[in-house]
Amino acid sequence: MPGTGGGTDGTGIRVTRAEDGIVRIAVPPAAGPAFTRAVLDVAGAVLTWPVLGPTALPAAEIHHPGRAQQWLWAVYGERTAAAVHALAAEPPGASADVMPPESPRPPERPESQTALAGYAARLALGHWAARWWPASYTDGIPALEPDLLGLELAALTHRCQQLFDDPEDQPDGDPAELVETHRAALDPLIRWWQTARETASGPVRQLDGVVRLIDDAADCAGLEGDALHRLRSALDAAVPHDTGGAHGLRTPLDLGSLFTRSGDYALAAGERLGAGGRVIARGSGTNDWRRYPPGFVDSAESAVSWTVSAVGAGRRIEVEVVADVAAPVGGVHLAAEVRVEGRPPTRVSLARRGDVWAGRADLDVPASLPPRTRIEVGVLLPGFDPDPEPCDGTDGTDGRADRDAVRALARHRLTTAAQPAPPESQEPYTRSLLSPFLAEIVAAATDAGEDF
Repeated sequence: MPGTGGGTDGTGIRVTRAEDGIVRIAVPPAAGPAFTRAVLDVAGAVLTWPVLGPTALPAAEIHHPGRAQQWLWAVYGERTAAAVHALAAEPPGASADVMPPESPRPPERPESQTALAGYAARLALGHWAARWWPASYTDGIPALEPDLLGLELAALTHRCQQLFDDPEDQPDGDPAELVETHRAALDPLIRWWQTARETASGPVRQLDGVVRLIDDAADCAGLEGDALHRLRSALDAAVPHDTGGAHGLRTPLDLGSLFTRSGDYALAAGERLGAGGRVIARGSGTNDWRRYPPGFVDSAESAVSWTVSAVGAGRRIEVEVVADVAAPVGGVHLAAEVRVEGRPPTRVSLARRGDVWAGRADLDVPASLPPRTRIEVGVLLPGFDPDPEPCDGTDGTDGRADRDAVRALARHRLTTAAQPAPPESQEPYTRSLLSPFLAEIVAAATDAGEDF
């Protein structure tokens, strides 16, 4: 996650103004496709952090330097903010290098300045998790409870209000909308928070910070509702925060049943399509996460499978894709894109049947399919697909190495989330920028069958 000094690992920051008038703040670049970057839409700019690799300050594309001045100094420091202000008045093509301070110690700043950069990074990572978390029954990576994650994002968004000035212009900047959308998790969150305080167990400080920020965001927006009233009453009745209140004994919470989640399923719900004929080829396809919305397909690399059969004189392909546990049942049809030896693609419409998306189509290929014929199969949602030529991974193939790295990151975060909460003497939630999200703690506890 980003630091707060005027440079990155001593290398400095480069600020440029392009021909289109956009001012860019460059930090050492993070290679990789879109799903390896966390993005935050803020006042006058878009900020981008690498999810994999070394931590860093965000890169920025600033399309309105005047609006961005309200947060630039807090995220990058006064030198960078001054450089952006100066370049905004320069002709396109101008640039400036903002070097780190000569002293090895950065200039001292108020706590509010140093905290904002870290909160912004955590907020961006949370939005990344909502979009790209590699949930997979096959790979054993549990899904994150979306309403619980959404409420923590609401709390973080409220804490980061300095970054935003117009919620209608910044989809990431409206905490009230997040509270409204995800209020189904409010009551279980309140119960978890109360139990954690009374038993001094679990992430007490983190829960305390989240519920208080949610209450403040709801109050500022004038939100009403029974769950919000119960939250206010619980806060009014709570003793001043120490290390968990009375420490009384209570029945441990089963976090898995406390938060409503889609149930697991056995991977045998539907019968195969039964294309008939003689099977002449089979294999696994490419599961490129950029080509469909989250929650549609199990994120395992082996989720896409295909079989080619000889049916009379023709050739037919049958495609099956393991569905995510939250995948829509009706009204939406994915598609498979099939390429044989680089020829123009054949689209295969897929329909949800139990735990798979499945479909079949005739292939325009020679009757005698030579051995080792290259058949490429990927899955997409027509009309959503942002990248019709997805084979641009940093490993030079189809991005599998990047997807594997994201899976490794998710497993590492879940392992961390399964560890006991740190003692209260350590850094509180307000500064523990790499601590797990509440949804990760629930996912890790549920996967391990633990109670809190």
